[in-house]
Amino acid sequence: MAAFAATAGRLLGLRAAGTEGRLLRLRGAGLQRALLQPAPAPRGGGQTGRSWQTQKMNLFQAITSALDNSLAKDPTAVIFGEDVAFGGVFRCTVGLRDKYGKDRVFNTPLCEQGIVGFGIGIAVTGATAIAEIQFADYIFPAFDQIVNEAAKYRYRSGDLFNCGSLTIRAPWGCVGHGALYHSQSPEAFFAHCPGIKVVVPRSPFQAKGLLLSCIEDKNPCIFFEPKILYRAAVEQVPVEPYHIPLSQAEVIQEGSDVTLVAWGTQVHVMREVASMAQEKLGVSCEVIDLKTILPWDMDTVCKSVIKTGRLLISHEAPLTGGFASEISSTVQEECFLNLEAPISRVCGYDTPFPHIFEPFYIPDKWKCYDALRKMINY
Repeated sequence: MAAFAATAGRLLGLRAAGTEGRLLRLRGAGLQRALLQPAPAPRGGGQTGRSWQTQKMNLFQAITSALDNSLAKDPTAVIFGEDVAFGGVFRCTVGLRDKYGKDRVFNTPLCEQGIVGFGIGIAVTGATAIAEIQFADYIFPAFDQIVNEAAKYRYRSGDLFNCGSLTIRAPWGCVGHGALYHSQSPEAFFAHCPGIKVVVPRSPFQAKGLLLSCIEDKNPCIFFEPKILYRAAVEQVPVEPYHIPLSQAEVIQEGSDVTLVAWGTQVHVMREVASMAQEKLGVSCEVIDLKTILPWDMDTVCKSVIKTGRLLISHEAPLTGGFASEISSTVQEECFLNLEAPISRVCGYDTPFPHIFEPFYIPDKWKCYDALRKMINY
């Protein structure tokens, strides 16, 4: 604990010089800017005409690469959380302490509200704070720090202060044997909180580009990592840093009859459903990966639904109050006259996440396919 406190003291002095003058210049500016600051323009991997050196990576290695890039580029960037010094329980920070030192990659006490509160303090000084919550299920003790402090810091100070350089990483979703304390998908809890961004990748390439965008974004971000994909998802990923824009959904398969919307692990399920629908029913599906939950890309989704007339949304979190409800409500308001069938939601049950009954709980391809078939026959 003493070492943690000493590190905190050093970090709080990272950007102390010049702070007073900056605050005096800003004082009295008032609430002149929007709650969320604009995201950085896409660059890096999105540029054309440039050859990128790539390397085969799984999802956790892509995250490690992104963190390595951030620490190398930004001397104020620090990574902290439970067990991150030895590499973390999923090995996402492996080797970074040896490379960058114990003052930049270090363990914290087992206290989620302390981890996020500490990160807010670092970010307010102008340094870059990358906090890890060991499992998304453990993020709830930090709920007050996230929704009442981090998300509102800029607003409550009239833009005199902000903690926009805070990024919170958390392993997320089912893993095959995690049960109720290691399987939850809590994105909907934070979707009701203006002032933060919530992002979920589906692949190694996405994970690196989206995480780097979160770290450099001017707003606090929560980055949920599908832990079942840490080793299962593998692809070629650029070694150099690149950025994927936030709040821009991706149409990964075009279609004309049904729109399928998901994020994270469930995107892969939807791609299977699209193949099944084409093979068994002759139905053409448009598959959309939302990527960013807050603020979400309603334009891309609505444009697709206007074309197809049908919408199926799926996520692992429970049905009631899940983010599928928000998407459904918005599409109902914006595309009502274009709908050929009621919007369908295929989600987890309204129960705690089970252990041995996980295969029955998750919204698998068969449940999604059955819902799609009902829409087509409506």
